[in-house]
Amino acid sequence: MGRWNTTSFPGFILMGLTDSAETQLVLSVLFLLIYLITLLGNAGMILVISLDLQLHTPMYFFLTHLSLLDLSYSSVITPKTLQNLLTSTKNISFMGCFTQMYFFIVFSAAECLLLSSMAYDRYVAICRPLHYPVIMSIGLCRALLTGSYVIGFVDSTVNAFSMSQLDFCKSNVIQHFFCDTSPILALSCSDTSEVEIVIFICAGSNLVLSLITISGSYVSILSTILKINSTAGKKTAFSTCASHLLGVTIFYSTMIFTYLKPKMSYSLGRDQVASVFYTIVIPMLNPVIYSLRNKEVKSAVVRVLLN
Repeated sequence: MGRWNTTSFPGFILMGLTDSAETQLVLSVLFLLIYLITLLGNAGMILVISLDLQLHTPMYFFLTHLSLLDLSYSSVITPKTLQNLLTSTKNISFMGCFTQMYFFIVFSAAECLLLSSMAYDRYVAICRPLHYPVIMSIGLCRALLTGSYVIGFVDSTVNAFSMSQLDFCKSNVIQHFFCDTSPILALSCSDTSEVEIVIFICAGSNLVLSLITISGSYVSILSTILKINSTAGKKTAFSTCASHLLGVTIFYSTMIFTYLKPKMSYSLGRDQVASVFYTIVIPMLNPVIYSLRNKEVKSAVVRVLLN
């Protein structure tokens, strides 16, 4: 933290998404609406799953924490973004910036691993249904969840520590709407090559581990589904994992596009659009994907409302 003081600036300035006052007003209304839907949708999912005993299964245990993670990392980014859009004050302290970055990495990394745990759960449910209650025990579910959070905290701590050793003396203007790694690295007057390698290894290992688990699970699931004789049976089996597959595809495509590339390929326009999608839009979409496409959740909502 002492090396942050080598700059003559008291903190950073988040330039945001646009300089146009009219566009800022439109975006602030849009983002506020999205954030409110995110809060209501994810909190609603957590409440329904908690109140309905029929949803107390491993799949919905993971889905509860997916909603919690979506709530968390959306809340790390969106309120500050709304403040910047609605006011002329776009300052953020060094501590505030690194804290925002730290918790965003924690929650997004944990979500990657949680999605892979959900894929494994679907693999066991479809490929080894008779052994499902034994394999997906409460202990294993809690261990997978704990591992997701622990790895998220370790990844974020390594990244934040590496970046805190850099000197920031070029400028204090972050060409982004939140404190992300690429635009912060662009401001450093130090040699960032080693830090870039550390970030690439942390993000890459997390994503690769998750993608290997997810890909392996869905290859096995597809193989099992193709062996089912009846069309109705195939449709039923596929419907149990369709929502998760859709959520995984949206989340990972934007994350890979944004992070698994060197700093030199950073593009303000493209990266901001991708960042808006996975930080603000996806947390809103997940409850919709997992509820509207899921008969069990819709039935549980009806039961909870009737009781």
